[in-house]
Amino acid sequence: MKLKNLSITIVAAGLIAASNVALAEKIKIAIGHQSMCTDTYTAGIIVKELGLLEKYLPKEGKYADAEYVVSWADYSSGGPITNQMMANKLNFGVMGDYPLIVNGAKFQETESLRTLYVAGTGYNMKGSGNAIVVPVASDIYSIDELKGKEVSTPVGSAAWGMLLKAMQDNKIASADYTLKNQSPAVGAANIAAGKIDAHSDFCPWSEIMEYRGTGRKIYDGSETGVPYLHGVVVREDFASQYPEVVEAFIKAVHEAGEWVRKDPMQAVSMLEGWTGVEKEVLYLYFSKGGHLTLDPTIKQPWVDALKFNHGVLVDEKSIPPLNFEEWITEDFLKTAYSELGVDYAADQAMMVDPVIANNDLPMEIWHARDGVSTYDSPAAFLKAMAEMRSTGAKLNSTYVYDIETGLKLFGKTAFWVKAGDSFATFMRKGEAEVFASTNSGSVVSFDEAIATFTTDG
Repeated sequence: MKLKNLSITIVAAGLIAASNVALAEKIKIAIGHQSMCTDTYTAGIIVKELGLLEKYLPKEGKYADAEYVVSWADYSSGGPITNQMMANKLNFGVMGDYPLIVNGAKFQETESLRTLYVAGTGYNMKGSGNAIVVPVASDIYSIDELKGKEVSTPVGSAAWGMLLKAMQDNKIASADYTLKNQSPAVGAANIAAGKIDAHSDFCPWSEIMEYRGTGRKIYDGSETGVPYLHGVVVREDFASQYPEVVEAFIKAVHEAGEWVRKDPMQAVSMLEGWTGVEKEVLYLYFSKGGHLTLDPTIKQPWVDALKFNHGVLVDEKSIPPLNFEEWITEDFLKTAYSELGVDYAADQAMMVDPVIANNDLPMEIWHARDGVSTYDSPAAFLKAMAEMRSTGAKLNSTYVYDIETGLKLFGKTAFWVKAGDSFATFMRKGEAEVFASTNSGSVVSFDEAIATFTTDG
């Protein structure tokens, strides 16, 4: 009897164990990201490559026996991510401001499907990140000169939205130019080959073209006067079922930003290997004074900017309405921050304005062997450049700042003004010319500015 009872006990225990195994839930987490869009990296490629989501996924309570299956899908722009989310092939999407709006509006247009905007990734308060580029040899220097020209952009992207806004601001009707839908890679290739008059794209494609010497900016997103931002959307049905997974994702986004800030040079070197984007271009975005401020918090000015951008699309393309109050939620953010022990309100209140934050930041020379050196004045910077060139030193890149916007620029693409013995740097030719005129100066090339400090210059 005792053996029989023991046998029954063992069998019963086995059945319970088998039952528990059978009931162990397999949770599929599918994320759409963009490895060629720098402002998505802290919710995309960095989280993926460092395994940060797995680090924070819940493993207690109802998740004690959960089996996680995490998959990443890489896209060239935000539009296709929305399509895949609507098809229930993706749970999370990481994209820019205009694609985010389209995402929320398209889902709300359905009878039952919804997404939630749950976190940011990064921003540029002035709107820089998107830009319009022309071939480097083009004689076009102003957006006004695009009338009658062919302009390409990834339709549905943040750069597409910026282009529409820029054209509206400059009274250029859609009938005044030919708009072509081209992916970032195709648009950049056509700029290099001189097959398109201009191409509008998001970060870091304009800077890729500048760095490679194939393209030149004629319009920067900062001219729209609207902040540039990216963020994370999640299907509402997934978020309702697995709220702790959403919070885990946000914790991963936060750590990704901290990882970049801790050592930008290490970050850009590793990101170059993961994405193929040159580290010198990435440094322009992620170094101190760079284009992007990495920040998951949702700030009221960002909400206002998204509402404004929705209005731009309504005027231009008649997209569906979007109830922002239902779409945007800070609940997951606040819980994630609380569990990380980070002050959400303090981070939310912090805003980085490049004009203020980058004031008096030093110019930089990235020596291939010796790394980055800094210079407190244009004269010291140019003198160092002249000395390094005289020795035949290999230089990876140089960085200066636009005195109008505070934005970081490549030294070789900035417009330099020489006024007496002083120098100033500008992002836009027009502003450089005005400054030169009012200060009895002249616009000079980078090489001409350096030549001032050569021994025989």
